[in-house]
Parts: sequence; structure tokens; C-alpha cells
Amino acid sequence: MASLGSWREILQSALQSHKHLKHTQHLQLATVRADGRPANRTLVFRGFVDGTDKVQFTTDFRSQKVEEMKHCPFGEICYYFSESWEQFRINGILELISSTESDPLKKALREKAWFDSSPRLRASFGSPYPGHPKTSEIQLPKLDSSQGPLDNFCVLTLDPKEVDYYDAKKGRRIIFKLLAKQSDDDANSVWSQQEVNP
Repeated sequence: MASLGSWREILQSALQSHKHLKHTQHLQLATVRADGRPANRTLVFRGFVDGTDKVQFTTDFRSQKVEEMKHCPFGEICYYFSESWEQFRINGILELISSTESDPLKKALREKAWFDSSPRLRASFGSPYPGHPKTSEIQLPKLDSSQGPLDNFCVLTLDPKEVDYYDAKKGRRIIFKLLAKQSDDDANSVWSQQEVNP
């Protein structure tokens, strides 16, 4: 049987073939609460961190997922592509890049993500505390377009360790596992792939 290719190539192909559908950028992220119960929410895929396989999102520092990550840094995202019937379950380690970040490359990544975001999304990070009782109509702050990231703005990454790929049309399921990672840039990462029963 011919090799299927890397999970990332397959994912990028699915993203490309579904780009005409607005919801294609949405996926679900599952985390574990401090009491052991699962938590799940929809996030917007913001691409891969340059030179890596890390999947990138943005989040509010005050969100519940940040507390959940402190308890358990493992997470899993699930992508489903409605036209090709492909599903990707990607699990790995979550990392938060916040306003207190000292690493220059991560600080630059956070700033780039801020300026790549829409003005409305940026303003949302100045809204009242997420999940708290609503006391009045929310007025988003007016921000200067050149203003850098608000303190609540964070980049969230997921560093993949295992990918479960299922193509329902072809009845094909492949498990990809990270065997070795040579450096932070994923150019020399070694992955195994095993076809399994759907």
C-alpha cells in the first residue's frame, strides 16, 4: 500500500479543499478540569507556528481553559471536514504565551497574532471577565490600531504528539505518533504511521 503522507500534509489538503466553507477554520479543543471532568469548546484555527507542527489559537488569559491547562497541560483538538468526511483528532501539549512571556520569539509570535486579528477580536480582550454574570450591555473598548496586545490577549499552541486520522468515505484510519523530536523546529521530527481498523 502506498504511503499516505504526513498528517500535516493531509490536514493542509483538507483545509485547502474546504476553504470555501467559512466554518473550516473552526475546531474543538478538549481539556481536563481540575475535578477530572472534560471541558470542550470551539476555537478558531490560526495556522501553524512557523517552522513547527504546533497548532495556533488565541485566547483570553481569564478564560477557564487557562486554569485547566495549569491543572493538566494535555489537550486534544478535533477537526471534521463535512464534504470529504475526514476527521482529525490531534492530541498533545498545550502552551500559553501571555503578556508575561520573556522569550523574544514567543513575544514576537504573540504580537504578530495580535496584529493579524480583526479590530473586533482585539477589542473583545478588553470586555468584562468571561463567564461572570452579565451586569450591563457590553461595550467593547475603542483601540488605537497601532496599540500592541492587551494584557488578556494570549496565544495558545498545541504541540502534537499523536494524530488519529479517519477518512469515512474511504473507510481508512491512520494513527500517527511522534517518535522523536530533534529540536523546536519540527523539520527533523520522526513520526510513525499505522493503519488501523476504522
